[in-house]
Amino acid sequence: MSPSRLAAGLALACLSASAVSAEHLEEIVVQGEGASSAEPSLTAPPIAARRAEIERTPGAVEVIDAEDYKRTTPARTIKDVLDYVPGVFAQPKWGDDTRLSIRGSGLSRNSHLRGVQLYMDGIPINTADGYGDFQEIDPSAYRMIEVYKGANALRFGANALGGAINFVTATGRDADASPAQVGIDVGSFGSYRLQASSGGAYGNADYFITGSWSAADGFRNHSDGTAARMSGNVGWRLSEDVETRFYLNANDVHQNIPGAVTRDEALHDPRGAAAANLRLDYERNIETVRFANKTTWRASETTSFDFGAFVLDRKLDHPIFARLDYEYLDYGGFVRATDEREIAGHANRLVAGVNLHNGTTDAKQYKAAEPDKGSLIFDADQRSTNLSAYAENTFYVVPSVGLVTGLQVLRATRKQEDRFLSNGDASGDTTETLASPKLGVLWDVAPGATVFANLSRSVEVPSFGENSFAGAELAKPQKAWTAEIGTRGRTEDLTWDAAVYRARIRDELLCNDTGVGSGACTVVNLDKTIHQGVELGFGAAVLKGLVVKGETPDRLWLNLAYTFSDFRFDDDAEFGNNKLPGAPRHFLRAELLYKHPLGFYAGPNVEWVPQAYFVDSENTQKTKAYALLGLKAGYDAGGPFSAYVEARNLADKKYIASVSVTNQAAPTALLPNGPLLYEPGSGRALYAGVKYRW
Repeated sequence: MSPSRLAAGLALACLSASAVSAEHLEEIVVQGEGASSAEPSLTAPPIAARRAEIERTPGAVEVIDAEDYKRTTPARTIKDVLDYVPGVFAQPKWGDDTRLSIRGSGLSRNSHLRGVQLYMDGIPINTADGYGDFQEIDPSAYRMIEVYKGANALRFGANALGGAINFVTATGRDADASPAQVGIDVGSFGSYRLQASSGGAYGNADYFITGSWSAADGFRNHSDGTAARMSGNVGWRLSEDVETRFYLNANDVHQNIPGAVTRDEALHDPRGAAAANLRLDYERNIETVRFANKTTWRASETTSFDFGAFVLDRKLDHPIFARLDYEYLDYGGFVRATDEREIAGHANRLVAGVNLHNGTTDAKQYKAAEPDKGSLIFDADQRSTNLSAYAENTFYVVPSVGLVTGLQVLRATRKQEDRFLSNGDASGDTTETLASPKLGVLWDVAPGATVFANLSRSVEVPSFGENSFAGAELAKPQKAWTAEIGTRGRTEDLTWDAAVYRARIRDELLCNDTGVGSGACTVVNLDKTIHQGVELGFGAAVLKGLVVKGETPDRLWLNLAYTFSDFRFDDDAEFGNNKLPGAPRHFLRAELLYKHPLGFYAGPNVEWVPQAYFVDSENTQKTKAYALLGLKAGYDAGGPFSAYVEARNLADKKYIASVSVTNQAAPTALLPNGPLLYEPGSGRALYAGVKYRW
């Protein structure tokens, strides 16, 4: 059975079960009140509790309330989710694919993701070797999103320069859980999405299920696609102190790929697709089913345990220059202990745990130009294991100042068995044991205001995409020491999140062009590089009581996220002190919304990249500066009904949204018009949507 049919069947089953529960509650579950008065979940605490927990981190972290974007924007891609998180550069390429970088992570990855670990309810989305994908992410499905920058993602065992992002689905115990919710979004370029969800709590049991169907023709030629996605969970309160929860997620996504084009084509014919993508009908189709369990045991007033396991089946059909036919099986588990008590009259908090993430990949490639799958040209069995143990302790020397010490130890193996030997034996294996210490301080300077600082190490083990095992020198793990200092806080009329950081990196993974100027590359280790920057985000009521006075006045609210990035080589033998390619030096997102207490809002927004940035390590070719103006209006009073309309790129600006990077971008004999490294952004677009819940 395909994941889409499985998802549909499970959705119908859960919705039917909820109807039966409502009619025959006494026969099925322990008698209890509905979701609105249910006790909060132990396995998935509400957003206020999650925010309070991760803000104990002595570094840049963020919790995004998904209701802030689901009811006010199309929320089709990860960019819509992360637009106002400073330090994050997320730009769409085609369909759901996005160039995502946090603090310059994964700049060498010209397709999909590396350098940021993605999770869904704490369950890895990335494959066990570190490779990441965006097609399984449905922004309409989540209750909140947690962003951990850099080594601040210790609790997940994540240990990459960019950190981790955890997408958290709702439960039936959430305060706003409803028996039924529906939403419809429509917009330019033939896009639409239908979404529905249901959730509730009845005594010791609760459930939540959500599903969506979306389709789009796409702004560019050959960029159409469809996606069916579902997520669901069922929780059971075994006692006052023990709760277990089962998760199921399934996806069926079909997407055409327009491909990168030359700079001139991107700026003058942005709707066009790359010739090879049209000729060979490039696609990326994926089916996944993920199953997991998490159990929380509150052992005492001071100590609790979380433990669980997961398994993921993923099938990839990816016709490009070859036809990639990959089948993934990932599995693992975790256990985490949290202990909060006084030691010698001082508050102390210890978090320690172990994470296991293993996976196997049946990787086959066929000639793309031949009928059906064509002749086999690559066949390998790829195996990854990752075992990490970590501990982080916060000792409060005074009630408002906590000293944080932490350590993670990771043992990672990568082994490839080549089963197609006519072109040579590409078998091989690597084993790495790596330690990452952390030292930090938290200072609660006032209620709702914190200053933090930390020094931490991160490591990044190359994926199979970085190591071919074909006789060339293997890539080494990327290692970085990062120092950061910052502050965050919130009041009724002001929220802020600011940080300054500097990372000194050894063996950074970067792309060396294979000679065709198309972004295809061999990944190599650089010697020394530096990533440093400033991250500033805030929201503020700049004016109040313009028309409506009193206890709930109207407001003019400003949201802003600014990122300054300085990524460069450090006395490199070939590139000197050149700037690293792939990310803008300045990136700003801002919106100014008039908010009426009755729920109406309206205002403009802007995305601004004031300086072009390089696409090659030789610093010979750049993108182009741009500014995009948008406008949105809608109604959201926090009740059952909400609606929005949003216009993007009102001036129909032709611009470059994303790039692939290379070591040199000079024209070649094969590509006299320039390298194929540029992804044009979408033109003028209009979107609208409505949501209703019972």
